Formats: sequence, C-alpha cells, structure tokens
Amino acid sequence: MEVAIGSDHAGVEQKSKIIALLKESGIEAIDCGCYSADSVDYPDIAEAVAARVLEKCIPGIIICGTGIGISIAANKIPGIRAALCSDPYSAEMARRHNDANVLALGARVLEVPAIREIVSAFLAAEFEGGRHQRRVDKINAIEKKYCVRCC
Repeated sequence: MEVAIGSDHAGVEQKSKIIALLKESGIEAIDCGCYSADSVDYPDIAEAVAARVLEKCIPGIIICGTGIGISIAANKIPGIRAALCSDPYSAEMARRHNDANVLALGARVLEVPAIREIVSAFLAAEFEGGRHQRRVDKINAIEKKYCVRCC
C-alpha cells in the first residue's frame, strides 16, 4: 500500500512521525513536501498530495496548523474528499461512510499519540458502499454541477 502525504511548515515534524508510523506498518509514504520549517503555502501542498491521490488511486494525508486551510484547498480539487478529523472514530467514519480519500490533520491542535490513532483508524477502514454510495454519488453530482462555475 502507498499513501501520499504532505504538510506545510507547521506540520513538517508531525509528517515525519507519520511517515515513520507508515513505514512500521509496511506502508510506503510518497512525501509531497514540505521538507523544512521554512514557510510554505498550504494550498501548494494540498494540490501536490491530491494530484498523487487521484493519479495513483491511493489515500492521502495532509497536515497544516489546524488542518482547516489545507482541507479547504484539497476539497477544491474535483474527486478529492478530504476529511478534517480530530479523533479515530471520525477518521474511521470518514472512510466507511463518506469514502474520504484524504485525511486532514491539525499539527498545532493534536498530540502525536492522537495523530497515530487517527491515521491508523483512517487507513484501516474501508468504504462500506450501500446506502452510503447514494450519498457519495450526490456529493459527486454537486461537485460536477458547480465544477464549471467561477465565483
């Protein structure tokens, strides 16, 4: 299994810890940046991770200070369903019920042990389909309807 992962400068330390966790679990991390604590713009990282997620049909993990900005940026990309999660249950349900393909995390609001649990729950869960597929289809239809419009 592969996972695309990226963070802005606020999450670079947590990103390295998540990569180590993935490696321990036999999961290959595709590191999409950033690589230091020097300031970067989180939309660039969101786009880089999302591009890999869509290209390779793999899950992604994105990290910024709160997880809010990077998740908003990722969700602008058609086909991305990024879920900002702060607990393992939400991470599991994001995958099982919403078919989330990207997990967003807040480096400044979560401790490392919690991040480990959230990442593990997200990656262990699988989309259930069934009645949830109908809802995901509606999300996709909304995305398609407004994809050609500009604000």
